[in-house]
Amino acid sequence: HIKYGTVHHKLSHSIRTRFLRFLPVDWSPGGWMGLRVEVYGCAYKSDVADFNGRSSLLYRFNQKSTSTVKDVISLRFKSQRADGVLVHGEGQRGDYITLELHKGRLSLHINLDDAKMHPSSGHVSVFLGSLLDDQHWHSVLIERFNKQINFTVDRLTKHVRTGGLDDSLEVDYELSFGGIPLPGKPGTFLRKNFHGCMENLYYNGVNIIDLAKRRKPQIYSGNVTFTCSEPQLVSATFLSSSSSFLSLPLDAATETLSVTFQFQTWNREGMLLSAWLRRESERLLLLLVHGQLRLTHHRSALQSQALSDGQWHTVSISMGGFQVSLSVDDKPPSTMQLKDIAQPGRSLVIGGCPSVLTNQGCRNPTMAYQGCMRSVIINNQPINFYLVQQGLLGNYSKLQFDICGIRDRCLPNYCEHDGECSQSWNTFFCDCSGTGYTGATCHNSIFEPSCEAHRLTGSASGFFSIDPDGSGPLKSTVVYCNITDDKVWTVVNHNSTEMVRVQGSSLQKPHVMKFNYSASLEQLRTLVSKSEQCQQEVVYLCRKSRLFNTWDGTPLSWWLDRAGERRTYWGGFLPGVQQCACSLDENCIDMNHFCNCDADRSSWENDTGVLSYKEHLPVTEILIGDTNRSGSEAIYRVGSLHCYGDRFLWNAASFYQESSYLHFPTLQAELSVDISLYFKTTAPSGVFLEHLGTKDFIRVELSAPSVVTFTFDVGNGPVVLTVKSHVPLNDKQWHYVRAERNVKEASLQVDQLPLRFLEAPSEGHTHLQLNSQLFIGSTKQSLFERAKMTPGVSSGCPGHCSSQNSLCHNRGKCIEKSSGYVCDCTHSAYGGPNCKKEVSVSFESGSSVTYTFQEPFSVMRNHSRQSSAIFAQSSNSRESIAFSFLTTQTPAMLLTVNTYHQQYMAIILAHNGSLQIWYRLNRDKEPDIFTPMSLNLANGELHRVQIHREGRDMYVQIDKDTNLKYSLSTDKELITIRSLTLGKVTGRAGVDEEVLQAGSRGFIGCLSSVQFNHLAPLKAAILNRGSSLVNVLGNLVESNCGELADKSSSRSLSGKKLTNAAQSDSAVIGGLIAAVVLITLCALGVMTRFLYRHRHERTRQMASVKEKDHQPRPELRYRAELDLHSAMRDSRKEYFI
Repeated sequence: HIKYGTVHHKLSHSIRTRFLRFLPVDWSPGGWMGLRVEVYGCAYKSDVADFNGRSSLLYRFNQKSTSTVKDVISLRFKSQRADGVLVHGEGQRGDYITLELHKGRLSLHINLDDAKMHPSSGHVSVFLGSLLDDQHWHSVLIERFNKQINFTVDRLTKHVRTGGLDDSLEVDYELSFGGIPLPGKPGTFLRKNFHGCMENLYYNGVNIIDLAKRRKPQIYSGNVTFTCSEPQLVSATFLSSSSSFLSLPLDAATETLSVTFQFQTWNREGMLLSAWLRRESERLLLLLVHGQLRLTHHRSALQSQALSDGQWHTVSISMGGFQVSLSVDDKPPSTMQLKDIAQPGRSLVIGGCPSVLTNQGCRNPTMAYQGCMRSVIINNQPINFYLVQQGLLGNYSKLQFDICGIRDRCLPNYCEHDGECSQSWNTFFCDCSGTGYTGATCHNSIFEPSCEAHRLTGSASGFFSIDPDGSGPLKSTVVYCNITDDKVWTVVNHNSTEMVRVQGSSLQKPHVMKFNYSASLEQLRTLVSKSEQCQQEVVYLCRKSRLFNTWDGTPLSWWLDRAGERRTYWGGFLPGVQQCACSLDENCIDMNHFCNCDADRSSWENDTGVLSYKEHLPVTEILIGDTNRSGSEAIYRVGSLHCYGDRFLWNAASFYQESSYLHFPTLQAELSVDISLYFKTTAPSGVFLEHLGTKDFIRVELSAPSVVTFTFDVGNGPVVLTVKSHVPLNDKQWHYVRAERNVKEASLQVDQLPLRFLEAPSEGHTHLQLNSQLFIGSTKQSLFERAKMTPGVSSGCPGHCSSQNSLCHNRGKCIEKSSGYVCDCTHSAYGGPNCKKEVSVSFESGSSVTYTFQEPFSVMRNHSRQSSAIFAQSSNSRESIAFSFLTTQTPAMLLTVNTYHQQYMAIILAHNGSLQIWYRLNRDKEPDIFTPMSLNLANGELHRVQIHREGRDMYVQIDKDTNLKYSLSTDKELITIRSLTLGKVTGRAGVDEEVLQAGSRGFIGCLSSVQFNHLAPLKAAILNRGSSLVNVLGNLVESNCGELADKSSSRSLSGKKLTNAAQSDSAVIGGLIAAVVLITLCALGVMTRFLYRHRHERTRQMASVKEKDHQPRPELRYRAELDLHSAMRDSRKEYFI
């Protein structure tokens, strides 16, 4: 009761436990506390054994050895030691089983194979649990049947299988509990023994502790007692990284100082101890710096190894006379010599500095200590934490006594897709390097989901990584995307695409070929299911080799589908029996048979067919069985898997009534969920998606004409994220929404508006419990088919921009208009009405275009933290670059990107004209240099270059015939990009000499349609000459070299100078002069012809004289070569950009 009131704490779920422990967090000012508890329990049998670190139990078998195919071991334990063997048994042939505590984790090691005949083939190790040395009871269950092992610690289970050949475990003589004794030497052990208590220890139904208590002969008990001792170790938890401290007095008469304590933390920074010395302004500081202990006095310092690993570590500090020593765990002490005698002051502070001592110079160099501490001894006097808690000793703030509140936030590991988890006291972090995923929990794939998606980003044909299931469990795979005007084909290769000749095979000894694809069967199944259509060609030529027995129809050859099922049809989109392509086309050479080969002729026949029934593709194996007769022979080839279309990329539905909805099965979204959709509407509000649980829910909606809201509740109360647009969103245009929630954070993105995100609380509920149907207006689920069956909903959306049809090309965005559509080419390197017109510029000597990256908006959070408006772009280990160029100059700088961290990537032409790609992602290592082809590309012809990097993988395509894949030495990203430059680059620190040389020469020639990720720098230079983001040096000439590359080489290149903005007067004058000349020619035809021929002759003579006197500049030579490429020249040209 508090002031005659009652405080109720209702638990969300019922609990089942053996112990109840009440920890008062503070003491009543009146000195009294009342508590009433009603507890109901059941009878519980407990057999306990106490191991002191030098004891063990040995369970001896009745025979020399025992061999088992099934084992069950169960026990409960508690300990304050992080290491120790709990169970061990081994056999002479090399079998063993070991359960041990190692650094607070349980590890199980099992080997079932003969170690001499099959070394390490049958070995398996499993690790579970964390911080198990906390003096609390933990339950363990080991179940083994043959090779299958189930390992459970505190209700967390791992399932593994052993390797090797054997299924049985052979253990000789005995099974030991508590340690591994050395044979023949009682009390001597091979490894650290267990120190703590075990309860209810069972081995295959035998109660080991009960046998030991009853002194049965098959049990040897060494120094084991049968009551569990309770060690008197009291811990304190420092809760705050800013204000937790413990101030303790020191004896003024003492001349020396010794401090010993144990600590446990995850934090890499913090002040552990501060001691004032008698000499003014002098302090002895013990800090955690980058996870290492650092003891400092003035400018002297001692340092230890990394200790922020969540383990208990013992620290001893001794100061006396002219020296200070530091000892950590079992390591020898380190000593620091002082210039003067150091004597301790009157007090010592553990943790951070109290605010009342700020005026005395006590300030935290880093954060205050946040973690657990115990066994504090000062000048050989143990500190009683109970006296501190009652206010009878020292002073403290933000401490919790008699408990260690440390948690392992990486158990379970919430980092998805093999992300590496690290942690601090309050939260965890995921390192997604090398996983192919990004985000707070490595949830989001960095790869496009399909080749169709690559086409929409403006990519041309080439090898790409795709992730068919997006953020699902499957990894990405490399495919070839054949991007044509009408279809986009995804091509997956396998290990045998060449023609194979077969002779001498029969049903008893058939020819068998297994096909291993570049993707796993799970990836292929996902790819095929989301494609509109898939097919695989099987070329089959035969001579006296049948596919079916002509007497009884028995198959003599067949193939296996992706599920391993036998299939006997050889063509078509519907599975059939005994059919080939000729029977479907009704043109078999013998109408009595369904396949040409079944005619059994001695001439070569053809039964080539295309398999297109998706549920059976791809072909995983082929078997040929009728080529063992004289003159019998077959030749076959199974082609690559070809699929086109992406059913989930753009499946749309129209909702005509407010009550219309679609429903789907329950979404599996306990720990993470991402929702992305496009919508267009004229309604002022509406729910896009809603999913309910008993109390939890998730909802995405248009809450107002210009507001999108993402709301969810996982048990901690509703969380609302809102994005407000400066323009209405119900404008009948497509708008993009992406909402994500995971255990670390939640975010909401609408179009290109500022991202809103909110960090999840460090404590509280994490699982989103949903149990109803998913009600939806638009999502990645298959809306198209579901909409056909739902009243008030129709498949597809009306309008020109209703699908992914190629109305707007090269990243162009389709925008609906009342009488048609327009293409927004803002993020495209192309211009024109449909974003297909090349944007080309001719560079002269010294010309360059530099684009400085800046974000058009701040990244907003749902709290008061502000962010900078300047945006140093992060690439997420992914770059997509495309451009065309034409030049005769070497060396040359085509494109370079640099960051604020002395990283860069550059694309140059070397002295020999070969293309080189430079990546320096780590300034301490040598750059990665790639030369895709040794041919001279500075040959005055237009070349197209496409580069796509995803992590370590880089795909390069040059023109249409060169497709290469390279691997970088690191998957590190270009962190905070500063600028991108085309053409000449002045000297820059940290850039390699060869790149500097190419940069100083710049580029003389034509660059066309330059794209870097979402940026079109060449186009930005044309449209934004006055912008502070674009810096243009030298003379740039807008040209059409990109357009004319596919036209006749007799045409010339035209250009208009960007520096001359007003040329309309010249155009008018030119027109008048042309009219006068035309009239003059008509009136004086013969005279004009004579004068013209006379003048032309003199011009040729003067030109020959000038050629001898002056050599043309490089840019003039370049222009002359362009004139040879194109003879038609337009003096003025309008571009739609």
